[in-house]
Amino acid sequence: MRFVIVGCGRVGARLGSQLSLAGHEVAVIDKDPQAFLRLSPTFKGETIEGVGFDREVLIRAGIERADGFASVTNGDNTNIVSARIARYVFRVPMVVTRIYDPRRAEIYRRLGIPTISPTDWGATAIAEMLLHPGLATRLTMGHGEVTLVEYAVTEYLNGHRVDELNIPGEMVVAGLVRESRATLPTPGTRLQLGDMLYISVQTASLGRLEEMLRLP
Repeated sequence: MRFVIVGCGRVGARLGSQLSLAGHEVAVIDKDPQAFLRLSPTFKGETIEGVGFDREVLIRAGIERADGFASVTNGDNTNIVSARIARYVFRVPMVVTRIYDPRRAEIYRRLGIPTISPTDWGATAIAEMLLHPGLATRLTMGHGEVTLVEYAVTEYLNGHRVDELNIPGEMVVAGLVRESRATLPTPGTRLQLGDMLYISVQTASLGRLEEMLRLP
């Protein structure tokens, strides 16, 4: 697959390096040539100096045959304009952009452009860590209404069944890792000490989950 990334800051460089290491064709665009020094030594893609919303620059990056596009510069305006050009001018199948302003991020989500808002994500993650220190938040969905948490099975849960933690409409065990192997547990699966549980829970029910797990 071919991907075009606008912005070679810490996120863009990491993203480009990961996609390249996975064997994909990657072109990274940045107006500062020094930014490309952040790329991993294993990076085998292209680096293109220029502005991410310049159509000629995007064409040089191969956007006309790109399978995916990400704009992750430090400027919301640049990211928005670049993403809109990729989506509506070049018809790239998958476009993702980073927008710091949560209000603007929501607008572009409604317009059909998947948007990552570090401000929203960071605030939610920190709040969950402060309010629920016994549970490790791995993902929040929507506007934070649903949370995926990680929890290591303790002696208290050892031998209990998975369905004892399933409450329709409130929480469900979405995955289990045992001895480094991930599975989708059945309701009758017996928990073992050291299992890692991944529980999808209504954020409003985190307190109830803590009570069930006997967390402080």
